[in-house]
Amino acid sequence: MKFNRILLSAALIVVALVVQVSVLARLQLPGAVPDLVLLTVVGLALVYGHVSGALIGFTAGLLADLAPPADHAAGRYALVLCLVGYLVGLARPENGRLTSAAGPMAVVVAAAVGSTLLYAGVGALVGDTAARHVGLTSLLFTAALYDLLLAPFTVPLIMALARRADNDPLADAGGGAGTDVASGWLSSGTGLSIGAQRGGLRVKVARNRASRAGRIKGVKRL
Repeated sequence: MKFNRILLSAALIVVALVVQVSVLARLQLPGAVPDLVLLTVVGLALVYGHVSGALIGFTAGLLADLAPPADHAAGRYALVLCLVGYLVGLARPENGRLTSAAGPMAVVVAAAVGSTLLYAGVGALVGDTAARHVGLTSLLFTAALYDLLLAPFTVPLIMALARRADNDPLADAGGGAGTDVASGWLSSGTGLSIGAQRGGLRVKVARNRASRAGRIKGVKRL
């Protein structure tokens, strides 16, 4: 991995983990807890691909395993996020562009459900049956719901930061709605026509300049 990728990924993972432990874990929501660390891995894997996604997922999971108040065996969540990062990275489009938010949203739901199932499965292998007492169905539903609600506010930003730090030309390419993965998510998922707004501003600026030039020419002729 490039140095800027490592630096940005480490910073985002640490911030996500701190927010996860100090804020989200204390909300006392029914069922699962919104998983900001998982969403960070998903956002980075969608930009960097499956190999980097697996490395980032393993590192993020290992830090989550060691961060207090972790009550499970170290390496359990690292294995889960490593697999999630690899699989999400495989879903990265070849040209890095998506035309709608449906693809990333489906990836988030699949990652939330898959990580919960993998975590419960690995726990069952080591004798941890906590998921059975809580209710696996409730965990799957709430995990997918919470992550899906949180994703539009986190994943597009993470992807935009990852592209800018990686000097990706798509980060500065034309701002048409839906052309970039992050802007496409925002425009389709939240109803914000970012590209249209930029285009409208450019047209207004051009018209103002033309009108000023016309007035200056008229004054000179007089």
